Amino acid sequence: MLALGAASGPDGERDGDRPIERYGERPNGPEAFDDFYRREFPRMVTLACAVSGSRLAAEDIAQDALIEARRQWGAIGGYEKPGAWLRRITIRLASKRLRRARAETAAFLRLELSEPIPTGPDEVEDVLRAIGRLPRRQRAAVTLFYLEDRSVREIAEILNCAEGTAKAHLHKARTSLARMLGEESPR
Repeated sequence: MLALGAASGPDGERDGDRPIERYGERPNGPEAFDDFYRREFPRMVTLACAVSGSRLAAEDIAQDALIEARRQWGAIGGYEKPGAWLRRITIRLASKRLRRARAETAAFLRLELSEPIPTGPDEVEDVLRAIGRLPRRQRAAVTLFYLEDRSVREIAEILNCAEGTAKAHLHKARTSLARMLGEESPR
């Protein structure tokens, strides 16, 4: 399905009222994997970063998800929404990476080694750490909603849940983030 409206292109310009593709939907049959890759890679890096909490790992996670898509492109390329499939895989891989990072951190702490020094502005790092502490589906929902500008319907499709469940994930994530970041709880 195509959405009409203004959207930012890769160079920050507005697309006006021309149709824009939403997470891998195609108006005219299967697309070439190279085109799919070019369009989806930056989006998957953003999603992987938000879900895993690691900018360093995000490109590897996105690349791994796209490698898996390439291996199965014969089937996935024919899907109505191959981008939704890719987002599920990216979220799964990023969640796996986060679990592994937490286990490594626990091991370092047992060995009494210091934690790595975070990079970037404190506010951004605080928000990313807070997002990283959310349950996996809440983390995915808030990332898809705020970083990828997805609708609740699209989030529900990507997470393979009901729209009401996607709304509940968003509400719980917002409430938890407000509490973790010391802000007033959203209504």
